[in-house]
Amino acid sequence: MADQSSQKFTHHDSNETNGGYLALPERGAGPGVLVLHAWWGLNDTIRAVCTRLAEAGFVAFAPDLYHGKVADTIADAETLAQALDSNRAMSDIAEAIKVLGERTGQTDHGLAVVGFSLGAYFALGLASAEPERIRSVVIFYGTGDSDLSSAKAAYLGHFAENDPYEPQPYVAALEEAMRQAGRPVTFYHYPGTGHWFFEPDRTDAYNQAAADLAWERTLTFLRSS
Repeated sequence: MADQSSQKFTHHDSNETNGGYLALPERGAGPGVLVLHAWWGLNDTIRAVCTRLAEAGFVAFAPDLYHGKVADTIADAETLAQALDSNRAMSDIAEAIKVLGERTGQTDHGLAVVGFSLGAYFALGLASAEPERIRSVVIFYGTGDSDLSSAKAAYLGHFAENDPYEPQPYVAALEEAMRQAGRPVTFYHYPGTGHWFFEPDRTDAYNQAAADLAWERTLTFLRSS
């Protein structure tokens, strides 16, 4: 990306750990959860998700797929997402899995993944590429074209009722593909919501009631899967 374009984005300081944001529960140990950010980047919303997971007893780590850049507008987020190299992103995610493995000792079919929009796409691909490592996947308003034949994960999905980024036929097709692959899957649709309904910094889309319910369902799923 050219320097002129890069200047439009906010850059983090060196408060990140191992190329991302790590949150530990009070006791310092717990099941591992990989958190994959939306196209905005590793912002305060994603850090807060990691912190809340830690408060619930999980070791949460969110890799910074944009390497310090964060977007606040849709136009800037589109620029960052289009510039993202998928191979580099998967390499960053692989390193994040190692971080979680070192922290939790979970190296074989032990990790959960929570992905938001862009992150949901990578979460789906990861579960298929690393079936022995990923036990459960939570996706927030995101789909993908991954071949699910090798996946061994259970899936939970949270989707908006009105979402031009993820039309209902795409969501229905993904759910059916999971069922055809024999994977446990539960998709929830939240009435009166749009894309980003879970993210409080997206004030035009945030729906607290739906976000609270989705969070409660997510914790229940992570604890039981």
